[in-house]
Amino acid sequence: MPRLSSTHATSPFIWCAGIICAIISIAVIIGGIVIFVGYMVIHPRVPIISVEYAHLDLLKYDIVGVMQTQLTIVIRAENDNAKTPALFDKTNFKLSYEGKIIAYLKQDEFVVAKEKSVFSHYVVQSSPIPLSTQMKQAIDYAIKQDVIVFELKGGSKARWRVGPVGSVKFECNLSCELRFRPSDHNYIPSHCTSSHKH
Repeated sequence: MPRLSSTHATSPFIWCAGIICAIISIAVIIGGIVIFVGYMVIHPRVPIISVEYAHLDLLKYDIVGVMQTQLTIVIRAENDNAKTPALFDKTNFKLSYEGKIIAYLKQDEFVVAKEKSVFSHYVVQSSPIPLSTQMKQAIDYAIKQDVIVFELKGGSKARWRVGPVGSVKFECNLSCELRFRPSDHNYIPSHCTSSHKH
């Protein structure tokens, strides 16, 4: 008895889905090429954030073991790119002393023009801080040595627009120590930057 064979036509829905997937794949490939070419043309340097200046405005420490302080910190956001401005967003820092966070520094989104820098001034005033035994010992030692150290950690997200369809994103992070002389409240300059220039 002869075997019967049958053929089934491919559903129009499957054809449409296949065509749509192919179009999406081609668009993604073209978009990737455009972003890559744009990046190579712009050839940007990574944006940099750094501590430009700082000052110990106030430092009070009593025998009860309570410290109060105020600092001025100037953060520089630098865009060395000659072909496109840089957008800095989600800029957040934590200022701490001996591991205890004493203040948060935040800033809204801002733009740095081509080959320019923007300086952000923060005046950080802490509430009275009860000190642990370890912290009391640390501040006693700092005053004797005439060097007190605060820790600054955080960063910003930076990006450049590359062509009409994409952008290049970078993380700019700081993790450094800010050193001051309690005797005259002056900042002891140090290399505090998110990137090393060559």
